[in-house]
Amino acid sequence: MEKESIAVGLDIGTTKIVAMIGKKNEYGKLEILGVGKSKSLGVARGVVNNITQTIQSIQQAVHEAEVDSGYKIKDVVVGIAGQHIRSIQHSDYISRSNPEEVISENDIDLLINQVHKLAMLPGEEIIHVLPQEFKIDGQAEIKEPIGMYGGRLESSFHVVVGQASSIRNVGRCIKSSGLDLSGLTLEPLASADAVLSQEEKEAGVALIDIGGGTTDLAIFKDGIIRHTAVIPFGGNVITDDIKEGCSIIEKQAELLKVKFGSAWPGENKDNEIVSIPGLRGREPKEISLKNLSKIIHARVVEIIDQVFTEIKSYGHEDPRKKLIAGIVLTGGGAQLKHIKQLVEYITGMDTRIGYPNEHLAGNSDEEISSPLYATAVGLVMNSIRNNTRSAVPLNQVEVEKAPPVQVHKEVVVETSNHYEEEVIEEQPKKVEQTKSVSTEGRMKKSFFDKYIDKIKEFLDNAE
Repeated sequence: MEKESIAVGLDIGTTKIVAMIGKKNEYGKLEILGVGKSKSLGVARGVVNNITQTIQSIQQAVHEAEVDSGYKIKDVVVGIAGQHIRSIQHSDYISRSNPEEVISENDIDLLINQVHKLAMLPGEEIIHVLPQEFKIDGQAEIKEPIGMYGGRLESSFHVVVGQASSIRNVGRCIKSSGLDLSGLTLEPLASADAVLSQEEKEAGVALIDIGGGTTDLAIFKDGIIRHTAVIPFGGNVITDDIKEGCSIIEKQAELLKVKFGSAWPGENKDNEIVSIPGLRGREPKEISLKNLSKIIHARVVEIIDQVFTEIKSYGHEDPRKKLIAGIVLTGGGAQLKHIKQLVEYITGMDTRIGYPNEHLAGNSDEEISSPLYATAVGLVMNSIRNNTRSAVPLNQVEVEKAPPVQVHKEVVVETSNHYEEEVIEEQPKKVEQTKSVSTEGRMKKSFFDKYIDKIKEFLDNAE
């Protein structure tokens, strides 16, 4: 019997770390089997700055997910974000020695390898090479070049670049947590998978993922990724402003923001006041909700202005590049009251809040449908596409680990051997399943295989 594909996504954020286990149900929807969440210690603005604390947070989230689901996690697909991420547009071509032969996968590989040789700034590495459109002998707008004739094969690429050390630090945390790394994905791309429809990607849409430490942007047009950016501000700077402006501790500032915060100051009346318990032996503090929303408004406007500058630099004002579907807001920051109206007011673009429930099974927990979990859901979807078997039922793990000398010795050994045989037999199946994919899928996969191998090799050598 063929084993079911169990996928695991790990979202290492600035405020929280989420481990999510899921599988596809018979209707093709994503069924979440378990979720683990822990406070993210050791991560600032999407970048690991304390390895030990990050490992502890990952282990806590993974353990919670395992207990919740009854599965033992083996490997994970991880999201990459942080202020070190930047993207560039690049075009490249190859001249084929024999135009009489059809274009094959080898030609595409040659083109990809050429892009990898791009000169980067010191310490930077290419994370994603995302194909846009191919051109064969001057004929433009070709989505699938394999099987066509031509002498000159050209393509435009969206290349995402990041600091090699930051990515290796994430790899080190995963390995030290006792897990394998099965994939890396840029977080805004994972969020886009979870909350955007294909129609929106075709029409043109900007996804804004407001996290704790960073705000991620991904722009799609004609179904193709056109622009990505990471802005080093998120929900945490709003909390810091409230803390400073109201002279209260961080925990109280976060609670105020979540419970009473609004991005639109006109909403609150002058006499609306909330009382906060004072620190030990001190009088309670009274805070005007109007002042609170003024503090929040000022910072949210700053974040949106920076995002809108990125949207304009993509060329949104050009009629051919117009984003007809407007803006989709997701991430924890999207839950702030009246943020949708404020974004519409500043940008003049249609806006909606993006929930990851479109791809989730009908019986999913309401909490998982929150914008807070968009990235984690997207990472699980990414893992499912790779046909991974990232987790096994805990009872199978116990059988596998059972000591060979028992009263029922034969039964235990037999089961264990039988399980190992199944795993060995299953390996070739995985390889076969990944063969018949599109050029775009192949380019992403072949690159990630190389990249993850490179990280694993680096970590092994660093032992």
